[in-house]
Parts: sequence; structure tokens; C-alpha cells
Amino acid sequence: MIKTNKDKLVIQSVQGKIHHPLGKNYRISTDGEPRILPATGGITYNVHVGDSAFGFEWDHVEPSVSIRNETKAENDAMMNLACPGNTAKVVSGDAKGAIGYVLGGHGGIEHTIIEFSDEAMDKMAIEDKILIKTHGQGLKLIDYPEIHMTGIDPKVFSRIQIEEKNGKIIFPVVCKVPAVLMGSGIGSANGHSGDYDIMTQDKDTIKKLGIDKLKFGDFVLLEDCDNTFGRGYLKGAVTIGLVIHSDCIKAGHGPGVATFMSCKKPLIEAKIDSSSNIKNYVNI
Repeated sequence: MIKTNKDKLVIQSVQGKIHHPLGKNYRISTDGEPRILPATGGITYNVHVGDSAFGFEWDHVEPSVSIRNETKAENDAMMNLACPGNTAKVVSGDAKGAIGYVLGGHGGIEHTIIEFSDEAMDKMAIEDKILIKTHGQGLKLIDYPEIHMTGIDPKVFSRIQIEEKNGKIIFPVVCKVPAVLMGSGIGSANGHSGDYDIMTQDKDTIKKLGIDKLKFGDFVLLEDCDNTFGRGYLKGAVTIGLVIHSDCIKAGHGPGVATFMSCKKPLIEAKIDSSSNIKNYVNI
């Protein structure tokens, strides 16, 4: 098992409210077609972790439940500290007491996305409060100091079947994504918060690489992508992340990837595994 400093990590609360979807004018597709479509926010009743990130009539849809704190500094803390796999609990409304888990943070709209059961979501309402036990920022891999961890629940991380070989780690992912396909969010100065998108306008390339089969929560490897202290291109760099929002119709956009492990050197390799999804490693 990979050695970490998990016993030195702080567990701390953050809290937000279920955020109403925002109104918007037409979204223009890559073919120049104006569309009105479901997008970010709210309670999305028929989309969950493990469902396909493609195929619906949507743009940037977030599965299950989206929360935000309208005090910016407090929401920034939630975006930075909440990690994929962290436990979340409803603390107000008819669904009070229901337990879910964090999928990831969606940059731009600054939502934290949380997976809940259908039963819990049917009892929820906009502005219900949800508390998260944040745990994971500060995680280090003791024997791999050049691999930079940017936020994943340590218990979830410990359950992933990661191999070690010749000074490298072998991480199970659904597919590999070349750097040329990474779009919206590129150039951000913060690799610890939010996400960035796989561009999907080139349908032939997306199908050839198997990206069109991605599901919410799937782990992916981003080639030549440095997300240690920002999001950029670097030959040989490797990043691991997971899919947190749906495909999009807008140019430069597509499924969002929240990153949690990056290295400027090729010390992380992929093992292709179609079942590598966060839902298989969360024990809730």
C-alpha cells in the first residue's frame, strides 16, 4: 500500500446551500445553433455518478445536487477544502440526516457537487443546508515527493488498487486524454479548486480515444498536463482527475475534470480499467 501522511490531516467542516439553477440567454453550439438547455445547479433528479456524461440534451449539467455558499470567502474555502469522496450530510429540511459524498468542485459557477440517493433527493428543496467533513488537503505520498496531491479523501484513495513499479505508480483509469483536448479552465492559477474541460467538438477523435464512453465519477489520466500549481501544458507531466459534469454544446467545453494528483515528471502511468469510478471506492 502506498504510504501517506493521512494521520496528519485535519478534518474540518464547511457548509453550503442547494443552489438554484441560474437563468441564461441562448447557448450557442459549435454549429452555431442557439439552444435553451438545462445546465448548472439545483437538484438533478435523473443524473447520478456512474451515468454517462454524454447523450442527454444538456450543457454543463452537474449530477445529483449542487451547493454553494453565497459568502465568497466561505465558498472559496469549500471549493478548496472539499475533496472527492468526502462525506456530506443534509442538516436542514425534510431530508435532514441524509448522507452523501462529494464528487468535486465545478469552477466558474463555483459549485460543489454532491451525490445523494434518489430517496434523499426527493425530500430536498432549494436552499437546504448541507455540511461536508472536508478531509484530504495536505495529503502527501511519502515515497513520491514529486507527485503533488491536490485533494482527494484519503480513505477513498487508500481503496484504489494503485500499483508501484520501478519508482512509478500505476493508476487505474478509464481512458487517457491528450493535452490538446483540454480546453475551458486551462491557464487557471489554481490546480486545487474547480475543474477544466475535455473539448469534444472533434467527434471522431473523442470516439477513437473512448472519451465518449466516460461516466460521471470516472477516473482519467491527462497526458502532458501539469496541474501542480495551476493548469497548463508541460511535456511529460501527468495528471489524474475524475469527471464531474456533463458534455457541453459550447466551443472549448466538454466533460469537466476535477484533478487531484499531478506530477511534472512521468512518474504516473495508466492502467486501463473501465470500472475505475469513484462510486466503487466510496463506502457510504
